[in-house]
Amino acid sequence: MPACSIDTPAGPLLIVESGGAIAETRFTDCREPDADDTPLLRRARIQILAYFADRFDRFDLPLAPARTPFQARIRAAMLAIPYGQTRSYGELAHEAGGGPRAVGQACGANPLQILVPCHRVVAANGIGGYGGAGGLNTKRLLLALETRTPRG
Repeated sequence: MPACSIDTPAGPLLIVESGGAIAETRFTDCREPDADDTPLLRRARIQILAYFADRFDRFDLPLAPARTPFQARIRAAMLAIPYGQTRSYGELAHEAGGGPRAVGQACGANPLQILVPCHRVVAANGIGGYGGAGGLNTKRLLLALETRTPRG
């Protein structure tokens, strides 16, 4: 599968393409050597770097389908959370069905970090968890990025 890795303020981010869609984006502990450079990977790289430069707030990349119908509903609910806002696990459970714990598990299994904003889902009484490299520090960085001074 074609893949590339980019450096971000949250650490290296691996981007994997499969079947003409982005199949995975995940923070890693080290930068991977670029295996390929496809038009879709270039487009993804440009959009993600613009996101971190605070010049982009809505991705328009084709995404590989979710693995289960429940994960598809949770993904749709996460994608509906506006840039700079958060929702609780309980709110997503109410919107998409299931319980808060199941929502947390679906968020933790999200293979498309940044593109499907699982970092915008928080606990009712705190920040919650984050499965990406850097854990809660990465989640805090992403939330802070989205809530800084509005773009001009």
